[in-house]
Amino acid sequence: MRKHDTTGEYAIPNVEARVASRADEAPMDSDAFAGFYQRSAPALRAYLVRVSGNAALADDLMQESYLRFLCASRPEGGEVNYRRYLFGIATNLLRDHWKRPRAACIEDVPEALLAARDGLSQIDSQVILDPAMARMRPRERQLLWLAHAEGYSHREIAEITGLNAAGIRLLLFRARRKIARLLRQQIDAKQIANEREKQ
Repeated sequence: MRKHDTTGEYAIPNVEARVASRADEAPMDSDAFAGFYQRSAPALRAYLVRVSGNAALADDLMQESYLRFLCASRPEGGEVNYRRYLFGIATNLLRDHWKRPRAACIEDVPEALLAARDGLSQIDSQVILDPAMARMRPRERQLLWLAHAEGYSHREIAEITGLNAAGIRLLLFRARRKIARLLRQQIDAKQIANEREKQ
């Protein structure tokens, strides 16, 4: 059986077969999963939206991430490791999505381009940060989000992304330097525009 969504086609794992094959492992009951979902979903969705730049894609990947999380053998160590494992699943799904040939689709257009720009509804930092983040590569956005929004260490980021732990520090350094340059450009452009309006 196949599932059709905007991220492509994925095989839906047989949950009952996976649970039966893990008889020695206690499955997560519905209450435990509901609590885990409530605590982890907002951060996971924010990560996927920021890295992919597409809310509809993020929703699809988030749903697929939780499905795969439920069907997989979870790591030991409790919720902290569950959360890291979940982010790793989401990262792999993003990577698979980026490898797939792109088809022209309205859902691939970032919502920010379709929505009306209302200066009153956005704070200045978001107005400046969003265009700068949009000009960065997905990998750079991913590393910055995991390090700064989620607070993961270099080692944890390496586990989530599958990158070499030694290379994370250099990649993050370059991403930070790039976002700083882009933010300076955005701020300078905004200041020039404000000065022109005053004249």
